[in-house]
Amino acid sequence: MKTTWLLASLFLLQIISTQVTTSSVGIDIGIGSGRVGVWIGGGYNPNPNPNPNPNPPVSTLQRAYSALQTWKSAIQEDPLRILESWVGTNVCAYKGVFCVDPKEEGLGDANGPVIAGIDLNNGNLQGTLVKELSLLTDLSLLHLNSNRFTGLIPFSLKDLPSLIELDLSNNRFSGPFPTQCLLIPNLIYLDLRFNNFSGPIPEDLFNKRLDAIFLNNNQFSGPIPPNLGNSPASVINLANNRFFGDIPFNFGNIGPRLKEILFINNQLTGCIPEGIALWQELQVLDVSFNSLMGQLPHSLSCLTEIEVLNLGHNKLSGSFPDVVCSLRTLVNLSVTNNFLSGLSQDCSSKRYGSFDFSVNCIPGLIGQRPEPECSLVPGGDLNCLRLPLPLVCGVLVETQKQKQKTANPRNPYP
Repeated sequence: MKTTWLLASLFLLQIISTQVTTSSVGIDIGIGSGRVGVWIGGGYNPNPNPNPNPNPPVSTLQRAYSALQTWKSAIQEDPLRILESWVGTNVCAYKGVFCVDPKEEGLGDANGPVIAGIDLNNGNLQGTLVKELSLLTDLSLLHLNSNRFTGLIPFSLKDLPSLIELDLSNNRFSGPFPTQCLLIPNLIYLDLRFNNFSGPIPEDLFNKRLDAIFLNNNQFSGPIPPNLGNSPASVINLANNRFFGDIPFNFGNIGPRLKEILFINNQLTGCIPEGIALWQELQVLDVSFNSLMGQLPHSLSCLTEIEVLNLGHNKLSGSFPDVVCSLRTLVNLSVTNNFLSGLSQDCSSKRYGSFDFSVNCIPGLIGQRPEPECSLVPGGDLNCLRLPLPLVCGVLVETQKQKQKTANPRNPYP
């Protein structure tokens, strides 16, 4: 299946996903010189001809029928009666199932319509997934958030070559990290948040070409893999798990693609690495509710696109870097509940806005820790690698450029 058709399917399904209702509503959308017909909630008509062929090709949809009926039998509760429409061989008429006809667009060789998306979000379905879902080889979207699915993720999901988005969030899945998800060749969006997955996460997660990684609110544990910085993702959410150990020293190894990263409410210790400056386009950094210690890195001042910076509820000490408070894009800063002891006049003047410096050890500010607590600064002997402020941004960025040149030498024989 050509990549062009996959992206067209993705765009089409994202448009219609917000329009699903319980009524039978038909939509016919034209792309380019042809037309792709999609039925929302109850039917499919790829041809505006008033007398369409009611018998779609067996080769593709018969396999889909078998897969969906097997899955239907594994669902024990359907309080919204979504599956009442899952009757008969016309699977394109099933509620939550979306079909396209790639041949009409010249985007594929399929003979007739294929299932390109399944969206059962907020269905409150209770049951399990079945291995037969791998028969849906044209599926590009599988959205199952906010249901009550349990058990393990079928290993056969690795055999979905067209799958781009996999959303299994807000269910009751359990077991170790589903490594089969990393074997799906074209996956770019992985959402496993709000489940009961546990154990360590594999290094391969950050080598996969994913744009979004949502693992928050599970029971993942262990150290964060050292290749975190290799990920090309724009969003990484690791919040509300049981990760421990240091934030990997080389995180930020690849460059500025990352926009948001969240480590909230884990058991992380050690220093905040100086290498965060390499994520020059970072907009949200939240390491709150951990046990990070030591002085803050001067490289925070290199984050010229940062909007939200939350370092609260840790054991950080020393002075707060003066330049950070002057960052043009910064609108929300919190360092509350730490052991910081110094603050510039520029930062101090902003303490009543969206900048929170409360419950620290800063002389002259109200709402600070009692003096006895400030005499026992945790991690006082922790030696964090720090560069002088005038050098930090330029040195780190230049080092990164040299790494990239070494990793990707120019071919003298194009």
